[in-house]
Amino acid sequence: MKIYHHYSLYGFSNVYLVGNDEMKEALVIDPAEMNAALLGHIEKNGYALKAVLITHNHPHHIRGLKTLLKIYDAQVYAANASVAGFPSKALRDGETIRTCGFEVEVFSVPGHSPDSLVFKIDGALFTGDALHAGLIGKTLSSYNAVTLADRLKSKVLDQADEHIILPGHGPPSTVGTERQFNVGLEPGYAKMVTSRYDFFV
Repeated sequence: MKIYHHYSLYGFSNVYLVGNDEMKEALVIDPAEMNAALLGHIEKNGYALKAVLITHNHPHHIRGLKTLLKIYDAQVYAANASVAGFPSKALRDGETIRTCGFEVEVFSVPGHSPDSLVFKIDGALFTGDALHAGLIGKTLSSYNAVTLADRLKSKVLDQADEHIILPGHGPPSTVGTERQFNVGLEPGYAKMVTSRYDFFV
């Protein structure tokens, strides 16, 4: 498995290309943009793009989907049956799918958005906006913050310390680091949540 990071200025979002060099197939996680750099990387490696995984349907994570699907015949996977008007294979919490030669485990982590998913491929956890380095995703209420923190603790932060966190924004981290230092998991954090909702996270 090879993971390539692409940075989108639209929403300052992370796009991930996950390639299988043996099968020459690849998937994209959260196509914020489908630009020449990403297209060139797929073609340079000779990948057939077979799947798109959506962690949640906020615009700055899916804006490139329309262009991507004009170029590639890829299956879209998300929490919902459609994303931006395109049909999607709806996923359930605890489900495991197989695509591009990878087993992808699916965890539902509502709070930042009702449809937030985390995808686990080998030792990598693609957390979207649910979990960032040092923070949990923004929510609109204290209740949602508590829900998100609880779900992250039981679904994501119970993984091995060395597993890599690859978030929708910002730098990567590890499960062990976030379990120990993430301020969004500290007691009393939920009480500080206001209704302000940032564009980014």
